[in-house]
Amino acid sequence: MHRKLTSGLALGAVALLALTGCGTVGGGGGGGADDGEALSPEDMTMVTVVKITGVGWFDRMEIGVNEFADETGIDARQEGADDASPEKQVQIIQDLIPQAPTAITVVPNSPKALETVLEQARDQGIIVVTHEAAGIENADIDIEAFDNKAYGAQIIDSLAQCMGEEGQYVSFVGGLTAKTHMEWVGGALERQEAEYPDMERVEDPIESKEDENVAYQRAKELLAKYPDLKGFQGSAGTDVAGIARAVQEAGLEDSVCVMGTSIPSVAKKYLEDGSIDKAFFWDPALAGKAQLKIAELLASGKKIEEGTDLGIDGYESLTKLDGFDNVYVGDAAIEVDADNVDDFDF
Repeated sequence: MHRKLTSGLALGAVALLALTGCGTVGGGGGGGADDGEALSPEDMTMVTVVKITGVGWFDRMEIGVNEFADETGIDARQEGADDASPEKQVQIIQDLIPQAPTAITVVPNSPKALETVLEQARDQGIIVVTHEAAGIENADIDIEAFDNKAYGAQIIDSLAQCMGEEGQYVSFVGGLTAKTHMEWVGGALERQEAEYPDMERVEDPIESKEDENVAYQRAKELLAKYPDLKGFQGSAGTDVAGIARAVQEAGLEDSVCVMGTSIPSVAKKYLEDGSIDKAFFWDPALAGKAQLKIAELLASGKKIEEGTDLGIDGYESLTKLDGFDNVYVGDAAIEVDADNVDDFDF
């Protein structure tokens, strides 16, 4: 059974509302309803642009994209670059604009870097849906799996328990421009300083560049630099696996706590030997489907609002994120340890 994060991650239970009305949320050019026509699925084309290809997280998202295409009849596919370069992501989107897809859904490496090209896409009537980009301006909708600060706080609560609520720890992010990663480590730091004064985060967030080998090398350096280091928080899907390798090599599985975002298939062997203590995640396949489903609803003349049910596990009753016109969150977070990792097949 999937174990959801505590109810604090849900920003309030809301009644399910019917999908009514027309037009998109967030203003701007993108959206079939703004053009006065609602498209049928067989007339839609959608492209999901991910941070990087060839890693387990986005391989899993592509499964969701392909399943969505099979289930709906919409022409949907996934594209991405061979590294986490914002410039390469911009180029992919620039190349897509002349193809005039119905929608582009994107998981940005740097939301700020993509603002201009996404504005260009919306000006051409292309619907834009983002994920892991709360606060981005040039998107019709940004969909988050949960409240990001609460997710970071949940990770640090577990890390604190593992560390006995004292000692030094470090936080990793895939990139310093990765907004959600910075929100996770920011939420963790805020909770740690308020609730665990005997813990200390050493160093500013460590950048892994979404690369397991970079995370491994940086973790080795940090273990040498801080002999009393007791904890690691990872954000990119590749972080905790790289950190765990360094912890394994040093024989510190029983004395250093490692927690953060990963998927079960990547984390399993490290959970089993204790070099990762707990992994936190949401299903990238379902997140991929959620982005595309929102795009489909917008192209069909529907609107996204409090209580919208996407018909996808964890996204059955969306909540609008306070302070934003175009950001909605689900309740899709999961955590695993050695005891329940076999409950997941991805």
